[in-house]
Amino acid sequence: MASNRINRINEEIQKELSSLIRTLKDPRVQGGMVTITHVDTTTDLRYCRVFVSVLDKAQEKDVLRGLKSAAGYLRRELGQAMALRYTPELQFTADDSIEYGAHILEMLRDPTIVKPANPANADIKLEDED
Repeated sequence: MASNRINRINEEIQKELSSLIRTLKDPRVQGGMVTITHVDTTTDLRYCRVFVSVLDKAQEKDVLRGLKSAAGYLRRELGQAMALRYTPELQFTADDSIEYGAHILEMLRDPTIVKPANPANADIKLEDED
């Protein structure tokens, strides 16, 4: 039962932080396309690990520094938006799952790496392979 509650809280924190990040005036955060991919809150609601993906990997460290410096502001605004007994302390972590997924997809589409299960399907072209 508590797991379902934590999952709902994680989803709500993710939505609120996504909208709050757009309001930040820090040029380190505004410069890159920032996406919150996942939120993981402890069961006692004291800590919240926020997984962040940045479109430009060269700006990733700067964006994380900007988010860490704005953590107090984001926590205060999150506490006002949500009715929780404790507002969790935010910890921002870089997430490369989108890049990893793109790498796996690229490998799956490469015929030298992955052979088709049915050799009769080897000549079939996908819609985006023209």
